Amino acid sequence: MQASQGRSAGLGLALGSAFAFGGSGVAAKPLIEAGLDPLHVVWLRVAGAALVMVPLAWRHRGLLRRRPALLAGFGLLAVAGVQACYFAAISRIPVGVALLIEYLAPALVLGWVRFVQRRPVTRAAAAGVVLAVAGLACVVEVWAGLRFDVLGLLLALGAACCQVGYFVLSDQGGDSDDAPDPLGVIAYGLLIGAVVLTVVARPWGMDWSLLAGTAGMGGTEVPAAMLLAWIVLVATVLAYVTGVVSVRRLSPQVAGVVACLEAVIATVLAWVLLREHLSAPQIFGGAVVLFGAFIAQSQAPRPPSGPVAAGGPEALPAAAGDGSAPGELSAGHRAP
Repeated sequence: MQASQGRSAGLGLALGSAFAFGGSGVAAKPLIEAGLDPLHVVWLRVAGAALVMVPLAWRHRGLLRRRPALLAGFGLLAVAGVQACYFAAISRIPVGVALLIEYLAPALVLGWVRFVQRRPVTRAAAAGVVLAVAGLACVVEVWAGLRFDVLGLLLALGAACCQVGYFVLSDQGGDSDDAPDPLGVIAYGLLIGAVVLTVVARPWGMDWSLLAGTAGMGGTEVPAAMLLAWIVLVATVLAYVTGVVSVRRLSPQVAGVVACLEAVIATVLAWVLLREHLSAPQIFGGAVVLFGAFIAQSQAPRPPSGPVAAGGPEALPAAAGDGSAPGELSAGHRAP
């Protein structure tokens, strides 16, 4: 009974995390259209969340001594790696293609679990991944504007690998008595990610006055500061916390499939709030993703876990798009 309740709670947290991450694009796109550089929006998101989590970082400062590799992995891969790879990828290939490749992460998670951790993977989980990826291809309309760019594809694959690390490291030590507190891991991950992104984004060149104005959302003017608050508090802090805890209650492979819903949620919210058109293939694809996530989580009980390989990658996602497709910004994309 307790296992069933824990699994239900984990699924609810995973869905909440997918919604929070998926909603980041709806808030970020108006800021970008108002004149902010996408990379500056990412930096504001991560740096703002890091400031919010500073008290928790101090409270769990013992993690710096006990789990330095885990914290570095989460910050470099889960927070900064996904962002950098995704933005570099969309500068060379269409947003939809980059999103699809990034969300190959659940399939890569299955490979990690099966061949590196040597845990069993159910047929339902594998089938759920196949359906989710096929549905995502329709959601992002991968066939639109497709062009071949080797470097762009490799960068998008790098974002997927970073996202794999997010799920793998989030599960690290979850069943042990000495499990690192997820809040501490997230806090230090955001702090490390903020430092790395500061070097990349160079925020000193940002037009800060834009944050004092408004941004258009579906024909309505919304305070830019309110949009930024949503991105920081909901689409980052809440999204990471619920996401990491859900991985520990479910499993990396199941949580990875549920995370595919982020792209669907981003697309639907863009349709409702930003008035972006949703085509029939996108609606069909969203239904396929939902079905794939359902069969994966409903028939893939968490196996007994051994320790995750030390130093494994960790990633999270969030991502931002360039305005060429609905749902271009996804959590992400465990992050922006």
